[in-house]
Amino acid sequence: MKKIFILPIAFLVSALLFSSCEKDDIGGTNGEKTAGEWYVTVVAIDEGGNVVYDDDELFGIGHFHLDTYNTVANDANEMWIDDNTNFWEFKGKVSVDPNALTFSGTDVQNQYYDSKFSVSNGKILIGAATTPSGMPADSIVFDVAFDDDTNLPIGDAVSYRITGYRYTGFTGDE
Repeated sequence: MKKIFILPIAFLVSALLFSSCEKDDIGGTNGEKTAGEWYVTVVAIDEGGNVVYDDDELFGIGHFHLDTYNTVANDANEMWIDDNTNFWEFKGKVSVDPNALTFSGTDVQNQYYDSKFSVSNGKILIGAATTPSGMPADSIVFDVAFDDDTNLPIGDAVSYRITGYRYTGFTGDE
């Protein structure tokens, strides 16, 4: 009698163990191609996109972290861009072309304080950057201008260009 009782319990336990090993497909967000943490630098540029002042001449902040991430609506056609108060204290929603991996925004409301900024020529280039450790990574580049900027225009400089690569987390890439 004990064998009859133990056998169904053993079968049930083994069935539960095997079924719990299945993995659910979690999936990603609609903005996952454009979302990321980036390690970037900033320069001042003229109307033709030529570098007028490098970081050492402007701010001396060197590399800093910048984030791009999806909105609560999970819309592939918009994303947040956020410097995490590392450069100008700007954060706002910009428009995205998810197929071309481009982004822009005019008079974007800054979420850190009452001001606006504009983003143009934004691109994410898959595998186009080389990190300091020599590994390939995605690249980001965009121009940004701020309505409360009292530094520009300095000479011919009219906006800032932010460029960098997707953050790897490896010490050799910082």
